[in-house]
Amino acid sequence: MKRYFIHRLLLLLPTLFGALSLVFLLVHLIPGDPVDVMLGETASGADKQELRRSLGLDQPLPTQYRNFLTKLASGDLGRSLFEQASVNQIIGQRLPATLELAFCAMIAALVISFPLAFIAARRPGGIADRGALLFSLLGLSLPNFWLGPLLMILFSIQLGWTPVSGRGGWLHVILPALTLGLGMAAILTRILRASLIQVARAEFVKTARAKGLSENQVWLKHMLRNALLSVVTIMSLQFGALLAGSLITETVFSWPGIGRLTVQAIQTRDYPLVQGCVLVIAVAYLLVNFFTDILYKLVDPRVSYGE
Repeated sequence: MKRYFIHRLLLLLPTLFGALSLVFLLVHLIPGDPVDVMLGETASGADKQELRRSLGLDQPLPTQYRNFLTKLASGDLGRSLFEQASVNQIIGQRLPATLELAFCAMIAALVISFPLAFIAARRPGGIADRGALLFSLLGLSLPNFWLGPLLMILFSIQLGWTPVSGRGGWLHVILPALTLGLGMAAILTRILRASLIQVARAEFVKTARAKGLSENQVWLKHMLRNALLSVVTIMSLQFGALLAGSLITETVFSWPGIGRLTVQAIQTRDYPLVQGCVLVIAVAYLLVNFFTDILYKLVDPRVSYGE
């Protein structure tokens, strides 16, 4: 197991390097000039050239790439071209908002999906089962950029129950968390339902019932634990998707997180800030998947890593 984890840790570095290199090239291929965004197209050529020189944008692309990697090795993500502030500081201010939204969306997904999956799996083919499957179909079909404004119109404008946008108290996070977590809840409902139905046919479940255990004990103690392995996989992958999917949701609800910051950085052609945001999302995604392997062993001791 130790050998496997060391191998996975060593794979993180080239994966991150490849992601950063790809983002660096793609960002610099985006049409438009950050100097034009900062000074305006009516600025004189001399002013543009001076600003381009002060920002280091007049250097060849390989030189800019080398400088970027050199700073990154020391933990410096550079300075924002547009805000003229440290990228580390800007991301540090926005990251808590994104983590708060992601965790709230995860909690919303679990609260919705687990009861639905249990109700559906108890009587496959029944009315509750069909309702749960319909919910999962709708959850997968509704895009965030449509669902977010719809919830905003209904609960904020029409009913006045929640704030329209921004970050403040717990009421501000309800609609963004539901928007972001509904798709995940739909996937978890379908996966957990299928796993529970499959585990219900196992011999150890029949043995547990034969011992006189109550139905709740059979479902919670025996069936749920054996059905959780596939759910843990989906949860880990979806948590990384929550960070990436926050771009749309945070923009819709004016949530001051990494997702909205990334969109703003792309619009202003702020190369260092875009690279820093993508680095944070990539690291989070890789770390979540890495720790998922540890959870596998905790959830199911039968999982082997070639020991």
